[in-house]
Amino acid sequence: MNLLLLVILCFISFYTPTTAGNGSKTEERVIQTKGAHDSVLWVVQFSDLHFSVHHPDRAIDFHDLVGPALSFINPSLVLITGDLTDGKSKDLLTMKQNEDEWMEYKTVMDSVIQRSGIDKNLFFDLRGNHDNFGVPDVGGSFDFFSKLSINGQLGRTGSVNSVTLETPERKHLFVGLDTTMLTGLRGPTNLFGHPTDQLLSDLDLELSRWDSQSEKPVTKIAFGHFPLSFSAPSGSGRTMEDVFLKHSISAYLCGHLHIKFGKNLKRHHLLGNQFLPFQKLFQTNMHRSSFRSNVNCSSEVPPIQEFWEWEMGDWRWNRAMRILAIDRGHVSFVDLNFKSGAKDVIILPTFPLDSRFMSTSLSHHNYECRNVALSSYETIRSLVFSDSPMVSVMARVYDLQSGSLVLVAEAKMNKHADEASRESLYVAPWNYKAYEDASPDRYWLQIEAKDNMGRSTLSELRPFSINGHNFKFSWSWKEFLVMGCQWAALYFPLFWSALYAMFFILLLPKALLVFPKKIYTYKNFLTSKGLISGVLWILQELCRVHTLWFCWVGYLFYLILFPWFMGYIFTEAKRKGYMTFRGWVIETSDRKGQHEYVGFPDIMVVVLPHLLFVVLPAILVTSALTAERAIYREHMLESSGKKKDDIDLNSRRCNRRTRKLLFVVCLVICMKHFMNCRTLTKAYDMNPVLHFLGYGVSIPLLLAYAIGKTRSA
Repeated sequence: MNLLLLVILCFISFYTPTTAGNGSKTEERVIQTKGAHDSVLWVVQFSDLHFSVHHPDRAIDFHDLVGPALSFINPSLVLITGDLTDGKSKDLLTMKQNEDEWMEYKTVMDSVIQRSGIDKNLFFDLRGNHDNFGVPDVGGSFDFFSKLSINGQLGRTGSVNSVTLETPERKHLFVGLDTTMLTGLRGPTNLFGHPTDQLLSDLDLELSRWDSQSEKPVTKIAFGHFPLSFSAPSGSGRTMEDVFLKHSISAYLCGHLHIKFGKNLKRHHLLGNQFLPFQKLFQTNMHRSSFRSNVNCSSEVPPIQEFWEWEMGDWRWNRAMRILAIDRGHVSFVDLNFKSGAKDVIILPTFPLDSRFMSTSLSHHNYECRNVALSSYETIRSLVFSDSPMVSVMARVYDLQSGSLVLVAEAKMNKHADEASRESLYVAPWNYKAYEDASPDRYWLQIEAKDNMGRSTLSELRPFSINGHNFKFSWSWKEFLVMGCQWAALYFPLFWSALYAMFFILLLPKALLVFPKKIYTYKNFLTSKGLISGVLWILQELCRVHTLWFCWVGYLFYLILFPWFMGYIFTEAKRKGYMTFRGWVIETSDRKGQHEYVGFPDIMVVVLPHLLFVVLPAILVTSALTAERAIYREHMLESSGKKKDDIDLNSRRCNRRTRKLLFVVCLVICMKHFMNCRTLTKAYDMNPVLHFLGYGVSIPLLLAYAIGKTRSA
């Protein structure tokens, strides 16, 4: 009874609707969180649940594990950042909405909310691209998110929703944003976030809500589905990163990528004029910049504009959950997985911060300039969640200077005295100045918790830097590809580079043949042994097969000027569109005969693989086939000593192993192309004969023609 009374007294909610500039309602809530002046807030994040009729274990595990976990974690908010349902067929090729999955999601969430004992109003779920597969109109008959999600049931209809958690000393602003396509295509060409100018204006407005209204400091957290590397700019070229940097939010929480790409999908963003132009397309490391030894503490120095982007793992395969804490403005988190079952004890150190993923340029600047309340440095602090009472909690500091971890400090942590701390915060005093060091990974922290059942749990070892230095942590190549590359900005450069390269391969040798009459032959190559002469000889052999050469040039112009194929792009197979390299062309929603492009740059998942892994290899292998024929011709002339008219007779006795290998390569290219065609056929309910236009048969026909044309010398 006392626990129930405490929960009721901890949260007093006020609801205030505001209207965005476009007339759409955004939601803003203020929750007065009762606690001490130095109390810690924490929220829970899930992402990419992918509830599926073909994989019922995802919903079953969520139902069985999450409710009890939330009941003893008792977070202030629960955030679910997209891909609530899977929307895929069993063979993973057809992607559209499935009402049964949405009914399952609603049923499971209702049960989880009830078992957790947390108010439903403290749950925020967002739409992901899977929740938008084949949804032509928001609020339409196939927009199950608006009807069955938690946000939909609570009337949070805006693309931007915010909630403020307020303590006596600080405000904590959480802003959620839905950047999915306004016209939701079926997958696979529904992969990117598409913020509009209006959405970014609303986001800007929400993040500035307390800038002139509050005397308290404000910690700002944004959450959405798409990482910034998979978010397109708005129509005016503005990006979400621009807005986040303007407000120097503490962190942007997202999902979408899943753990299969890596466990370090974190990225530090920093505004600076010293970056080169290409650095807007790539960020090679997790951290944008290094710290300077000399810090300018002048008040005239413009404020540092930066934020962290933290992608989290997925529930789909990895049963991931994140707990994020804000401790006097310091933001920290721990990522967990429930693959091995429920967690009995969870430990989240809130200070000092992990120097790999949580230190910022601002924290270093403020520490060196003494712009922080040093009292917040005087204790080691950690949250400990357990379904059993704790017997002891110990903090240990290790020194790595010698090359191995050496224990240099150990302290017993005591439960925070204030009852309003919700019985989860443990603190231990320490001499923080003893750990000032220029190295961000010299000192490491670990917390050990023991409960009354004798179970001992250790937190992950974390490097920390009292000075605020960050530990340079490099991505793997997969992590770099999905977090460090701005794919929306890279699409056109990659597309045109691939096309220019193929035109160069086809046109340069032809130009050398026609204008300067510079002819490269196999005999020339044998004489000079030069790489350039060898390449030009191979490519000129393709030019000598005039029909094949003109067909390749014509096919490249076709890819630029004409539709590639047609298909049904919404859940209800009634409206067709056709795809070009600029996107899908569909009739506008008012059905007045006008058309618009949608799905840019999402169509890159079809366009670039076709150019790089089908068309380019096909051009090269046909060039190799024509070159092999030239070698074969010379070989027959030299070995037989006969005239050219007798070559065909002797060619049947010669074993052309290179040609056989090239034939296998042609089969591999055709297999790759036919697999792509099968995927598209299933994805968009296409008729292979009527809807593929020139995309489907051109490559196999050109390869078949090249094989037949080079059969004999």
